[in-house]
Amino acid sequence: MKTILLTILFGCALQAQTGETKSWDRQAAAAYLDGRMGWWAEWPSAARDRETFCVSCHTSLPYALARPALRTALAERGPSANESKFLDNISRRVSLWAEVQPFYSDAKNGAPKSAESRGTEAVLNALILSRYRAPAAQDALRNMWELQLKTGEQRGSWTWLNFHNEPWEADDSPYWGAALAGLAVALAPEEYRNSAEIRDNLRLLGEYLQRELQSQSTLNRAVALWASGKAPRLLDPRQRAAIVEEILGKQREDGGWSASSLVMKEWKRRDGTPMDAGSDGYGTGLMVIALEESGTAAAQAQIAKGLAWLERNQDRSGVWLSTSMNKQRDPASDAGKFMSDAATAYAVLALSGR
Repeated sequence: MKTILLTILFGCALQAQTGETKSWDRQAAAAYLDGRMGWWAEWPSAARDRETFCVSCHTSLPYALARPALRTALAERGPSANESKFLDNISRRVSLWAEVQPFYSDAKNGAPKSAESRGTEAVLNALILSRYRAPAAQDALRNMWELQLKTGEQRGSWTWLNFHNEPWEADDSPYWGAALAGLAVALAPEEYRNSAEIRDNLRLLGEYLQRELQSQSTLNRAVALWASGKAPRLLDPRQRAAIVEEILGKQREDGGWSASSLVMKEWKRRDGTPMDAGSDGYGTGLMVIALEESGTAAAQAQIAKGLAWLERNQDRSGVWLSTSMNKQRDPASDAGKFMSDAATAYAVLALSGR
């Protein structure tokens, strides 16, 4: 009995020293994310010209942000096969930027989807390649800045796809896209963030994020807070503090957050069904990440509650569940898994400390 007790105590001490915990299944999470990324890459509807496929805000972007966070815990020496395929796909599109067709054409989807698509892709490419510090990241960032709007009411942002789908392709999504552009800069090397080459672009971006912040959803504001963790000039200190307070005020008693309470207040599902009001993986994962990146000491207890919720609510299949904000979907269908794809990725990122 004494030997067993000592073994348990030693294991607990080791976990405390290394920061490791066995309370969630990293292997299952990786398998789910890899499987969904593999499906997306082969899905006919995602196929584009030059044997490439498009990037999605629900499946492939969160995958790229989260999957590297599992590398050390899984004793992986490098990117998984699906990561490598995805990075090769994006790098190819960046190298052929002047030749590849936009993800969506005006003729197929109605004007002006071509311009919206180009701006959206430029930001997503830059963010993903910056996350991996890939060789093509510099070219992707250059493409992104070239498409930044320099004049008009939306100056500092990018044209963004709008299919009237929350939370990534709706009327308020240009702010989401601009916040992601800020995150792309935040994930780039420090010398790039401070370079004279992008000073004016970064100033325009910061002015836009600050100017439009007040009218944004909590989801959008949280991503701006996330980006400002490593690029603090994007928001002023008072704005950062206000976002933290807003996020903490929407935490539920169980420690999680509900995405339905974080979207624009007037948003309704198209089919008239109510959005799920309970805590979910997407809302909780993203809010915890934003709070972690804010560096707010006073938020540590709430962060711990959010992490505990995530640890308790991973499905046996490795997934964290979340549901569509646009209509009721069959959770077993591929489209019905889109929000859970994002939820799982952001949960992994939050639990892994990025």
